[in-house]
Amino acid sequence: MNRRNLLKTLGISLGATVISTEALSKLGENKYAYSPSGNPLHKPISKPITVIIIGAGNRGTVYGNFAAKFPAQMKVVGVAEPVSLRNERHTKKHSIPQANRFNTWEDVFKRPKFADAVVISTPDNLHYAPCMKALEMGYDVLLEKPIAPTEKECRDILALSKKKGRIVAVCHVLRYAPYFVKMKELIAQGAIGDVISIQHFEPIEHTHMAHSYVRGNWHNSKETTPIILAKSCHDLDIIKWVINKQAKEIVAMGDLKWFKKDNAPEGSTGRCTDGCKVERECPYSAIKEYYERRSRTSVLDLPDDKSKHNEVIMERLKTTNYGRCVYRMENDQPDHYVTSILFSDNVTASFSMEAFTSYHGRRTRVMGSMGDMVGDMEELVVNDFRTRKEVKFVPKAEDVDEYKNSGHGGGDHLLVRDFVQAVSQQNPALLTSTIDESIGSHIMGFMAEESRKNKKVMAVKI
Repeated sequence: MNRRNLLKTLGISLGATVISTEALSKLGENKYAYSPSGNPLHKPISKPITVIIIGAGNRGTVYGNFAAKFPAQMKVVGVAEPVSLRNERHTKKHSIPQANRFNTWEDVFKRPKFADAVVISTPDNLHYAPCMKALEMGYDVLLEKPIAPTEKECRDILALSKKKGRIVAVCHVLRYAPYFVKMKELIAQGAIGDVISIQHFEPIEHTHMAHSYVRGNWHNSKETTPIILAKSCHDLDIIKWVINKQAKEIVAMGDLKWFKKDNAPEGSTGRCTDGCKVERECPYSAIKEYYERRSRTSVLDLPDDKSKHNEVIMERLKTTNYGRCVYRMENDQPDHYVTSILFSDNVTASFSMEAFTSYHGRRTRVMGSMGDMVGDMEELVVNDFRTRKEVKFVPKAEDVDEYKNSGHGGGDHLLVRDFVQAVSQQNPALLTSTIDESIGSHIMGFMAEESRKNKKVMAVKI
């Protein structure tokens, strides 16, 4: 039988997402590039759904860019953003009427309902109130993770979404990444037998840690959320999702070891621009990171006129937290965090979040009774103990925005695509990350933080 007929007989195609290692071994190949297949529940849309972006920073821009690229599916009709430059850019990109521009989320809801849904991509501590108000007024919601800073608030949002019959999609975008979709499908098919244990590793990358969790918006857990939720609720969620098990117990350890005043080098100053004597050799120099490398400068809200960038960047480094010494911030987020989890059926998992790496990109190992799989989001390698065959899966996904190195493997695009369909059809079943699904991994995060602080094993009660 030739390859084409064999593929037809096996019921697979190059675009399919369901395929077993045993079937592939019959093809005599060990590397398989694939793209996500279409969702069979999708239907043609007669008109685009309308959304209001609440919070026009990085994530609001990512989701808004879907509308810019696919105007027949989604249209941004309003924006709420206190930073005037971001507000103006969103207004211009999406041709938003002046009457639909707002400085705060509260201003949006002073108007009668004027869109199908809202996208909430505000800071973590500003998720709960606008989400509750949106649900009260009958909006569907695309809610950036984490859902809210406390377990009670998460449960409140769930309860109100049920009472009002509204859709709340949580932005657990890794569930939509073709890489993790393939991992879950192979596990469900028994490609490695029964899952015994899983190891998952999130390397934050040292300058990303300094940028977001030492200098940046999430540097203080009391003002936002603990890093296990702010950064790694994706990871707790994806572990739970791919193995399709319920967490029973969790224990965690970790602390802030390096980014504190005790480790400030001699000759360092409050800001990198204050004549710091070690700035040139410091791996966390704000001058090198933002001014010279032009890395992660979107947070500095640079003007469109690039001739002014040098001047504006230096001014921001002298006046904002992004120019401060990483050893002299008011940060309290752990820079290393390890978690062990017991799932149903005696499946165990370990998760490690580490700041001090030169690279990013999640790594996962899944050990099964009949095989194992190892991957880094670029390639998933599956070994079958029965056939001694190795098969490599290489995902192909399309991003729709300039943040192509977001580490989400194309999941941003695919999440919004499914959200559009769910709102259009009023069918939350089109989503894999509804609040009903996502709340479980948030509770895992809350219990992990409780365990870390109190040094005890915590039960996970969904």
